[in-house]
Amino acid sequence: MSGMSAKDVLTYAKERKVEFVDMKFIDFPGVWQHITYPIKQLELDSFVNGFGFDGSSIRGWQPINASDMLLVPDPTTAVIDPFCQAPTLSLICKIFDPITMEPYSRDPRNIAMKAEKYLKSTGLADIVNFGPEAEFFVFDSVRYDAGPNHSSHHVDSIEGQWNTGREEGGANLGYKPRYKEGYFPVAPTDTLYDLRCEMVTEMQKMGIEVETHHHEVATGGQCEIDMKYDTLTKMADKLMWFKYIIKNVARRRGKTVTFMPKPLYGDNGSGMHCHMSLWKGDKPLFAGDGYQGMSEMAMFYIGGVINHAQAVCGFSNPTTNSYRRLVPGYEAPINLAYSARNRSAAVRIPVAQKSPKSKRIEFRTPDPSCNPYLAFSAMLMAGLDGVEKKMNPGQPMDKDIYGLSPEELKDIPAAPGSLEQALNALQKDHKFMLKGDVFTPDVIDTWIEYKTKKELDLVRMRPTPLEFSLYFDI
Repeated sequence: MSGMSAKDVLTYAKERKVEFVDMKFIDFPGVWQHITYPIKQLELDSFVNGFGFDGSSIRGWQPINASDMLLVPDPTTAVIDPFCQAPTLSLICKIFDPITMEPYSRDPRNIAMKAEKYLKSTGLADIVNFGPEAEFFVFDSVRYDAGPNHSSHHVDSIEGQWNTGREEGGANLGYKPRYKEGYFPVAPTDTLYDLRCEMVTEMQKMGIEVETHHHEVATGGQCEIDMKYDTLTKMADKLMWFKYIIKNVARRRGKTVTFMPKPLYGDNGSGMHCHMSLWKGDKPLFAGDGYQGMSEMAMFYIGGVINHAQAVCGFSNPTTNSYRRLVPGYEAPINLAYSARNRSAAVRIPVAQKSPKSKRIEFRTPDPSCNPYLAFSAMLMAGLDGVEKKMNPGQPMDKDIYGLSPEELKDIPAAPGSLEQALNALQKDHKFMLKGDVFTPDVIDTWIEYKTKKELDLVRMRPTPLEFSLYFDI
């Protein structure tokens, strides 16, 4: 990202012969929206007074009688959009109320910025770094439909193990990853290497540092690309670009991408393990002489994340589809415990690197369907509550949780089993999110109402094809 001033942005646009400026912002559920202006509309004043738009048309935002809102571009986010035919400058915007000129309380990016401000106000740390590992599927086709008397979906991939017997242009060439065996095979089994390289190249052109990319566990085109960590709001910005770049590179190559947590039955879903660490200046605060080289602060932070995890899932796993992934017996963690190395724990302490600067925790429950500004903020507020209240995370769980007996498991809390359970937990446990006015009661109430009426109710009221298979002849 650029880090430019408003004046620098105008100079940069002129030097690059930019023709349009694209204003991007995130809606409440977590999807990028945009509006585009000829570049002559962008002036120094635009970075103060912004551009008006209709907030009532954005999901979860203003009522029709108070619809006017302001988009105020953040000059530090200026980049050239790589997918526009006409030279186009992209700016991520903050949302303001045009009457009070106050930042809009339901703007997810504003919430993230308030979370970072609150962190500094505590005096505990200056910086929180996030490193999300967002998994995704690359498909060759997707079809879905739903009506009063029908519903169906069909996804397909040249890599799908279900296609081993299919005629493909006269000859099936095989080499399709077996179910749960897609992790790390070379070409020709991994057909997506060049596509991922192209995605990474586009990210790097925009200043997004990438650490690695690889095929993931599931058949049918599951992949992962990992970015280097950054501070909360910046990383949420990068994750939005990450999704945008991956989807658009795939589309120009005749493929399609989904960040749905569970698009396939019977194979691994897509998670978004989130690495977190607190810093004061250049000092890593999670390094110490405790368990696996962690500090007391780190352990209290883990205690907060585990204690509030069910409520945090309301933001970090915010779709009905999220809970098709969070089921027992798979790599996705449902048991709220911590461990070193053990990937069946909800919180893992990576031990491969020994440097104090590498000390961090990995929260493995989240998935990439989340709004990153809200999810990261909720995770931070949970961890900080643990530090402030000195929450003991208990003993580490250093054996395979899935191999434990029911008697051993009974005292280990579990992640919610449905979106309804997650929203109920959020309703009961959100006071820690209200500190510093980071989340407001209005945001919590609106989120729960939106998710319940616009998603949860729609899914639970609709019959599915599988129900016909189970019950039609009853």
